[in-house]
Amino acid sequence: MNGPRTTLVILFGGQSAEHDVSCVTASHVMRAADPQKYDIVGVGIARDGSWHMPRGLTFTGTSTRDIAERLTVEGPRIEPSTIIGPSDGHIVVLPMLHGPLGEDGTVQGMLELMDVPYAGSGVLASAVAMDKGIAKQLFAGAGIPQVNHRVLHAGECTRDALARALAELGGDVFVKPANMGSSVGVSHADTLDAAVAAVTLAAKYDNWIIIEETVRAREIEVSVLGNRTPRASLPGEITPSKDFYDYEDKYEDDAATLTIPAHLTPAQTEEVRNLALLAYRTLRCEGMARVDFFLEENGRGFLCNEINTIPGFTPISMYPKMWQASGLSYPELIDELVALAIDRHASRKHDTSH
Repeated sequence: MNGPRTTLVILFGGQSAEHDVSCVTASHVMRAADPQKYDIVGVGIARDGSWHMPRGLTFTGTSTRDIAERLTVEGPRIEPSTIIGPSDGHIVVLPMLHGPLGEDGTVQGMLELMDVPYAGSGVLASAVAMDKGIAKQLFAGAGIPQVNHRVLHAGECTRDALARALAELGGDVFVKPANMGSSVGVSHADTLDAAVAAVTLAAKYDNWIIIEETVRAREIEVSVLGNRTPRASLPGEITPSKDFYDYEDKYEDDAATLTIPAHLTPAQTEEVRNLALLAYRTLRCEGMARVDFFLEENGRGFLCNEINTIPGFTPISMYPKMWQASGLSYPELIDELVALAIDRHASRKHDTSH
C-alpha cells in the first residue's frame, strides 16, 4: 500500500424528490468506507442543482428527514471539475443519487466526459432502468415474466382511457410515475375516481405513467453485483406493514418485516437468482443493482417488478443486507464497488484505444 491513496468522492443530494433518501444513503456509505484505504470526500448537490463541499458532515438523527436536514449541502459552492477532474486512476466516484438527474444516466454521462471511474451502471443502463416503461419493454423482449400493465403519457390519461385500463387490468391497480423510485408518487386505485387522482399525483413527478394490475403475491428481492460476470445474492423477502412497501416503510418507520434469506425452496431460490441476473444483463447493468419480484405462488410464479441501479444503502435497506447474508460485509461491499468501477474504467479505456 505504498502507492497513492484512492480518493472516494460520495455524490449525494440531487434535484429529485428522493433528495432526502440520497442524503441518508450517503451518510451511511461515508461512515462505512474504510478511512485507512480511502480519502473520503462528500460532495452535495443542492435541490437547485448547485454543487457544494459541505463544511461539516454530521450524521445524527433518527429519521430520513432528520438526517437529511443535518447532512446538508450548505458550504462553499464548487464546480464539479474542481473535485472530479480527469482521472489519474486514484479518484473513484460513488454516485449515491436516487431518481431523475442522478440515477437516470445524466450524472453518469457527465462522469464519462470527465473520464473518471464511478460505481454503478453506465449511461444506457441507468437511463433505461430509471424509465420503468422502457425497462418493461426490454424485459418483455427477453422473455422475463412481469405483471400486466399499461404505459401511458400523462396527456393520454383521460377518464375513458383510465376506465379501459382499469377494465383490462382487473379493476384494481397501482399507478406510478415511470421515472421515479422509493415509492414516490405511487398510489393504489380500485375505482375510476381513485385512478384519476393517482394519475394526477404521479404526473407531478413524470410525464409517463405506469398502471399495473394489483397482484396478491410475496415480494422477493435479489441483489446483483459485478460487471461482465455478475453474481446474485441470496434472495430476501419484504412483508410490508401496510397496503404496499411505501416510502415510510422503506425509510421512516422501519415497520416492514425483512426476511433474509427468503423462505423459498432451493429450486425457487435458483430460479429467482437466475431471473435477476437475466434482468441485469438485459439492461446491460454494471456495478450493482437490486431486482424486485412478485411471487405468485399458486399462479404465474416469479414476476419481475423493477430494477434499481442505485439501491438504498441505509441500515434497513435490502441491498446491503442481502449481501451481508451472502457473506459480504458492508465495508467489503464498498471495496468491491470501488474495484468494479476501476476495472470498468480501465476496460473502457482499453476498448476505445484501438
